Amino acid sequence: MNPADTPAARPAGAAKFVEGRVVALKPWTERLYSIQVDAAVEPFRAGQFGRLALPGEGEMIVRPYSFVNAPFERPLEFYFITLANGPLTQRLVKLVPGDPIWIAPRASGFMTLADIRDADSLWLLSTGTAIGPFLSICKTEEPWRRFQKVVLVHAVRYARELTYQDTVRAIAERRGSQFAYVPFVSREDTDFALKGRVPQAIEDGRLETRVGVPLTAESCQVMICGNPEMVSDTSQVLEARGLKKNRRKDPGQITVENYW
Repeated sequence: MNPADTPAARPAGAAKFVEGRVVALKPWTERLYSIQVDAAVEPFRAGQFGRLALPGEGEMIVRPYSFVNAPFERPLEFYFITLANGPLTQRLVKLVPGDPIWIAPRASGFMTLADIRDADSLWLLSTGTAIGPFLSICKTEEPWRRFQKVVLVHAVRYARELTYQDTVRAIAERRGSQFAYVPFVSREDTDFALKGRVPQAIEDGRLETRVGVPLTAESCQVMICGNPEMVSDTSQVLEARGLKKNRRKDPGQITVENYW
């Protein structure tokens, strides 16, 4: 047999992954990208993450990224920020449609509605690329069946980083007054976003005033996903109000996930 006719060898370490193909790569800013992938993965819950992989020096380079697409949507989509020395992100941004990419066949993570009790309102608090799992959740029917109000908060440094605006508008048009979107911009002034950080806006009441819905232990569930400092500080502010961490054996109102 001619060596050219033999199947290409799988990269070292690829046996644990499903091989897919890049559908599209979208640059949002000089550092923010989303990538769409066609791959046969097992069913997952909105809010979970997959593990993307590319061949490195003798092994696969693997990193977790949350699904932006809802479980019923294809292609798969992931939102990420490039790191100057990031071994995977610097490879991801060079991919073009049709290129191979590998993904773990089974999703992981507990940032889902599975273990969250019903309440009057659901607050989805995110920074940066951590809006991804919340967009996946908002595209499903579950939050709209279980909560009277769904609040999506997206905190960034600059207004140009408020990405996925078409998706947010589509959710708003479909869900009407049941949905509230609150952008935060910390490093420049705008005429539409709240200024500063999420925990301070909770502490001083600006966030509740903007939404018109109380943030109390009796009325809400809060999911927090983002940089560790925001997650920690916001959790502390909420705990001072009487909310507590949500655990399977001890249900509460705060569900968290650090995004790095």
